[in-house]
Amino acid sequence: MKKIVCLLCICLSLSFTSVHAGFLDQFRAEKVASNTYVIHGPLGLPSPENEGFMNNPGFIVTGNGVVVIDPGSSVYTGQMVLREIKKITNQPVIAVFNTHVHGDHWLGNDGIKRAYPDAVIYAHKDMISAVKGGEGEDWIDLLHNMTKGATDGTRIVNAEIESGGGETLTLGGHHFTIQHYGKAHTFTDIMIHYQEDDVLFTGDNAGYKRILRVDRGSFKGNIETLKKARQLNPAVVVPGHGITGGTEILDTYLEYLMTLYTGVNKYFEQDMADFEMKPLISKALGKFHSWTGYEHELGKHVNGAYLEIEAAAF
Repeated sequence: MKKIVCLLCICLSLSFTSVHAGFLDQFRAEKVASNTYVIHGPLGLPSPENEGFMNNPGFIVTGNGVVVIDPGSSVYTGQMVLREIKKITNQPVIAVFNTHVHGDHWLGNDGIKRAYPDAVIYAHKDMISAVKGGEGEDWIDLLHNMTKGATDGTRIVNAEIESGGGETLTLGGHHFTIQHYGKAHTFTDIMIHYQEDDVLFTGDNAGYKRILRVDRGSFKGNIETLKKARQLNPAVVVPGHGITGGTEILDTYLEYLMTLYTGVNKYFEQDMADFEMKPLISKALGKFHSWTGYEHELGKHVNGAYLEIEAAAF
């Protein structure tokens, strides 16, 4: 019976893949360490042209199965990840990590589970609760609208195992330490430190060449999270968006956040309104002007940091 179910899952997976051939076919997994691979997604927002794909799905080939990190925004991106895994190994996917609640990172769970129903999915407990509370449906609707239906057919597959941070999980004989330091990019973030390759998956606590929104998170918390991540001194850093590198990924995004936050705090103390301080802060952030999302996010970031500093002052 179990074999029949697995065959049905594979057949269903293949039928979806045949419908959504095209844009996603161009992406390839890049080897960034001995056992670690990353599929670097485009930097733009979800659209009909990119079919909603914009993050960096990763996977680790262990001695006894594959561990996937953030399989993307739809059933189709999840299947694209599986296609790339199959080029490297015939081992099954045994586990998935979701770094936070934003659907462009985790709705690909559906593609993984259709092919490997026994794979276990891990996420922070607040993400699991948020998805149960309706945020999964919100992300399905948002991506449908942004992509004009290109992600349709994706089902909500929530994580099953809660992670609080600080624990080290042994999966396939390899070791994954979960980092969580409170609110940062969101209120649901975890980072995964894969010990054997000394690779840190930051989720959207850090990006490279892309400015990331802060959604019910904390600018101050994001800064503190990146400082603690920097203390780990990982050999390889995989950001939520942008090219994989070393600790310069953490340093550069930390520079952006600290320049923003300290600037807002300085001008707040001078009784300036957020719209008045924005051009001054933008000038200080000159090296980031070319980053994708800068113009779209800067005003929101200045306002968000302003409100956070204001709340702390009273």
